[in-house]
Amino acid sequence: MSTKKILVTGGAGFIGSHLCEELLSQGNDVICLDNFYTGRKENILHLMDNPYFEIMRHDIVQPLHIEVDQIYNLACPASPVHYQFNPIKTVKTNVVGCDNMLDLARQIKARILQASTSEVYGDPQIHPQVEGYWGNVNPIGARSCYDEGKRCAETLFFDYHRQSGVEIRVIRIFNTYGPKMLENDGRVISNFIVQALKNKDITIYGDGRQTRSFCYVSDLVDCMIKVMNGDFIGPVNAGNPHEMTIEEIARLIVEMTGSRSRLVYKPLPADDPVKRKPDISLATEKYSWQPRVAIKEGLTKTIEYFRSN
Repeated sequence: MSTKKILVTGGAGFIGSHLCEELLSQGNDVICLDNFYTGRKENILHLMDNPYFEIMRHDIVQPLHIEVDQIYNLACPASPVHYQFNPIKTVKTNVVGCDNMLDLARQIKARILQASTSEVYGDPQIHPQVEGYWGNVNPIGARSCYDEGKRCAETLFFDYHRQSGVEIRVIRIFNTYGPKMLENDGRVISNFIVQALKNKDITIYGDGRQTRSFCYVSDLVDCMIKVMNGDFIGPVNAGNPHEMTIEEIARLIVEMTGSRSRLVYKPLPADDPVKRKPDISLATEKYSWQPRVAIKEGLTKTIEYFRSN
């Protein structure tokens, strides 16, 4: 793979910082752009001495001009706690920010990848979810700023491709976990690990029978890079199809941490999907990609990260 100059928006975030690390390890010149709303300098401090890494504080809602070969667009808060805190800002990041990045890609003739989400499927009526499914999304709910924002971003990507010939790639990210997750982001894995390590009650929303499929972050980054450098535009599901109930993952984390926590149940939030599992046959067919990190291996690394921070 030839050396490229690559812009990663949201590069100081959980997934973005892992992506920056991997792109640098492959010999690329990486520019990390972040407004530090949910991104953290701690995630990328160890990269600052690398002469091929630079950081730019910028919000993609504002236009930007920079010369690069590729753009990974990850800029957007991805957990309900953060994207619902300022829903108007979330919509603007997904729509205005996306438009700015696509216009930049058009001007400089760069290839651009959109980090979309499984949330475009909403509370799905088919299972597992395939890329051809149009979704079941509430357009006016509390989660709509993110769900519909990401759906509109995909629309913009394909319209820029059709109308202006922009080289696009679209990947739909399912639940991802690993080191550098925010402790307070409200996601299942981080919530359960933090509560278990403190021997606090494990909070389960709903009856615990709703399902998720958890992908370790290194597997996701591998898929993102393959999609960016492949010939298929997408969209492509990226996730681990190993499906577990929320209660199963909670009990596993309690066991692995040796916690004295007990499980407590609270009402399910509005529009929270009951099932989530990717069909990854397209990623396997186009890129020979399969997740390699099993849930216990990934949890061991993630638990160790939270223990030491």
